[in-house]
Amino acid sequence: MDKGAITRGQEVFHKYALMEYGSFFGDGAQRGPDFTAEALHITTQAVTEHHALRFQSEKGVAPDAEERKVLAERTKDELKANRYDKDKDLIMLTEAQVFALDRVKKYYTDLFIDQNTQKSFPPPGFISDRKEVEDLASFFFWGAWVCAVERPGSDFSYTHNWPFDPEAGNTPTSPVILWSVLGLLGFVLGCGIVLYFIGQYNQLPNKFFTPPKRDLLTSTRVDAFRPTPSQRATYKFFMVAALLFFLQVTSGIVTINDFVDFLQYFGLPLHGEIPVNLSRTWHIMLSLYWISTCWIASSIFILPILAKKEIPGQLPLIQTLFWMLFLLVGGSLTGMVLGPLGLLGEWWYMLGHQGWEYVDFGRVFQVLLMAVFVLWGVVIYRGIRPAFVRKEPWNLPNWIFYSVLGIPLLFLSGFVARPETNFVIADFWRWMVIHMWVEAFFEVFITVIVSYLLVLMGLVSRQAAIRVVYFATILFLGTGLLGISHNFYWNAKPVATMALGSVFSTLQFIPLILLTVEAWRFRNMPRIAVGDVEHKDLRRDFAFPEVFLFLVAVNFWNFFGAGVMGIIINLPIMNYFEHGTYLTINHAHAALMGVYGNISIAALLFASRMVLQPARWHKKWIMTVFWSINAGLMLMVILDLFPAGAIQFKVVVEKGLWYGRSAAFIGGKTFEGLTWLRGIGATLFFLGGVIPLAWFMVSRFRSLKAPRTDLHIEDLDGPEDEAPHPTDAASAPAQMPTISA
Repeated sequence: MDKGAITRGQEVFHKYALMEYGSFFGDGAQRGPDFTAEALHITTQAVTEHHALRFQSEKGVAPDAEERKVLAERTKDELKANRYDKDKDLIMLTEAQVFALDRVKKYYTDLFIDQNTQKSFPPPGFISDRKEVEDLASFFFWGAWVCAVERPGSDFSYTHNWPFDPEAGNTPTSPVILWSVLGLLGFVLGCGIVLYFIGQYNQLPNKFFTPPKRDLLTSTRVDAFRPTPSQRATYKFFMVAALLFFLQVTSGIVTINDFVDFLQYFGLPLHGEIPVNLSRTWHIMLSLYWISTCWIASSIFILPILAKKEIPGQLPLIQTLFWMLFLLVGGSLTGMVLGPLGLLGEWWYMLGHQGWEYVDFGRVFQVLLMAVFVLWGVVIYRGIRPAFVRKEPWNLPNWIFYSVLGIPLLFLSGFVARPETNFVIADFWRWMVIHMWVEAFFEVFITVIVSYLLVLMGLVSRQAAIRVVYFATILFLGTGLLGISHNFYWNAKPVATMALGSVFSTLQFIPLILLTVEAWRFRNMPRIAVGDVEHKDLRRDFAFPEVFLFLVAVNFWNFFGAGVMGIIINLPIMNYFEHGTYLTINHAHAALMGVYGNISIAALLFASRMVLQPARWHKKWIMTVFWSINAGLMLMVILDLFPAGAIQFKVVVEKGLWYGRSAAFIGGKTFEGLTWLRGIGATLFFLGGVIPLAWFMVSRFRSLKAPRTDLHIEDLDGPEDEAPHPTDAASAPAQMPTISA
């Protein structure tokens, strides 16, 4: 086969969104097989079978057990031999490998076309073009070759002998073990250093943790607050975000239904009617959409508070931003269904489904999202510019702008990958989009927003918040920029990448320890006297106890979901066996919903509490939402995702990844039973949390406070303990006049 066949096969892989069903080099969905592991195992068995047939043809008898062992070792040597001729740009296949290539092509032709009678994915007729399936098989065979053949000058493959398959000669290499040990050493050493400084930090509460010298933001003050037009306009962002959250979880339920077909008991026979790769695409992308919408709206909401006034001309830009988001979400969701179903023809890439997990939307909508980010940056800059202080580049408003600026800059890397771009190169840049957002700038953005919400609520001083943001940012960027390398252990990257990933990905846990310590301080603040108000009155007078709970949950899930569930899969030797299993899904659910979901809902509720008429706020309703979402998420983790991942991990160690991802195992009784158990947590999550939240937001759309008509806004976060000393009044900058509620 020629290189064109492999490239066309990769395009077929993306065109039909197969990365949302299975995975390649372990990256993608875990419902179906890992196609590289599966193709490698088929190739291994076929090569051994060819040798056995050749033996029988020459000897006249079938090989016995001992002779089969010899043939199996010959298979390993044959798969490991790199026959690439650099001058001719050719890879020579042996006769046995050609036999295996034909076997791989037949297997996938049977799966998609000739013997496809199954009701689950892939449904009959999903791919009907035999040439497309043949090219797809060529692409999978190339992936298997990359996983098995030795790198020039090395005794291990391009993927460091991943996936684990002893029959193919793929077992952990010495660098995998060495850097696991050194990574653990760096983690323990880093923890010791940080814990030492935490001890010093705790000894200096009045120097580092400066109590705010202002009253709490009480219910009386919030009830009297009148929003500016731009603040009032953010409510529709939050309402739409709640509806997208509902739609995202609904699509997740449809995805789970592909496992156990439980919806038939509710009169909804959807099993096999909605391809799982399409429902999972919506589940993944809608999570990004609703969370991002909350973050955009929350940052816009706080702008007048920072500037102490409404900036003229902001409202038309914000309205434009809303409709751009509306077009982006509606258009891309439609395209991501039409594309894989073959209804867009040659426009599948531009308007349909790019086929890269987390970057699924068509290229046109990707450009539109970049335009959204640019306009968002313009709105933020216009709104935050009056709050900039000369010669104070690390002031809290500056941090908000820096993080907002970093997000579109990192999103540029998403434009590198095209359907024909070599997979290992394109996947590198795809991960730059995902994890550089998540583990760098989004972590900074979250820290800034959480800190500023706490400042606004009167729980911490601005100076304390700036210190926490500054320190956490150094750690997040210092570890996140290099810790991202743990995503590149197995997709044809150098050993140096593994070295960076093993050390710095474990160090990423350290900032989470600091945030947990801060969360404990915030949680125990009722014991601290602040000004004339004692925080022991927090529950009685405080306007945001529900928001505060969501912020505490953010820190809990940051530690447990992102940290604990993340570190157990980051060391190379652990990741070698775990990569592409349910332990990844476990970490993703606990971190994405636990951290980003909770902070998004906290921001949504904070703004809603400020703009809704006081009589329309319902504390008990929101408390029910909080406990249902977080208890439901925990039940999903402990009843299904973690035990399923642990069981699958054990199977991979015993038999190889190909079996741990096979239909025989994933479709077995163990996984099915655990999926039913997940339904307990999912039911509580959906019925007690998602639906009430969506209904709450929609039902109060016409219950907003009247907007203020003056430009200036009351000083919610204004001068406190960092105000100039009286003797410096002459040199202090003039304060913006404020109008109280």
